[in-house]
Amino acid sequence: MVENVRAWVRMPSGKRLDLLNPTPFDWDDADLALGLARTYRWGGHSAWPLPLSVAQHSIAVMLLRRTFAPQPSALQELRELLHDAEEGLLGFDAVSVIKPFLGEGFRALTRRLEQVVFVRYGLPAWTEKEHRLHKRADRLAAATEAVHVTGWTREEVRRTLKIRAAILEQDPLAAYYGCAPWEPWPPALAAERFLAELERLTGRSGHAA
Repeated sequence: MVENVRAWVRMPSGKRLDLLNPTPFDWDDADLALGLARTYRWGGHSAWPLPLSVAQHSIAVMLLRRTFAPQPSALQELRELLHDAEEGLLGFDAVSVIKPFLGEGFRALTRRLEQVVFVRYGLPAWTEKEHRLHKRADRLAAATEAVHVTGWTREEVRRTLKIRAAILEQDPLAAYYGCAPWEPWPPALAAERFLAELERLTGRSGHAA
């Protein structure tokens, strides 16, 4: 075993996140928002000038979950917003085709990060029903992103990506923010909007803690 290998990364706030032994105190909310805003879905590929951030995707999933009954509580909505939070801490969203090659070490690392996110924000574990509703919203977002953001055809989404969800015609983010439909946001804007939602749901008024 190699000793004295650095396993921590420096957050913009100056905090240190130990990837092998993370704690709920290793980042602040603004660190997470910026990390998710600078972490891209679909391998960074996009039919637009900018790629789609995990921050923007996370807000979309939160909004889509609202459309399913029963309506989520504030805590459940927070869990939707943070469902990919570990990707922002890592700065990496693995595309599905490479996940089988990353190995158990990477899976264990991401599980540890997921666990400390749940602890930090007081999130309840998924119930089977709640997780099913979450996956429905997540797949709906993914299918729609594939067509409207990355340029896959509808047939390719079903046959190649194996996503059976419907393709939305109306962008829930456009209705919520009054922004251009389907267009990926610049990182600074994605971070600002994600942080605002995080603070709304946690009741925090500042950018720290």
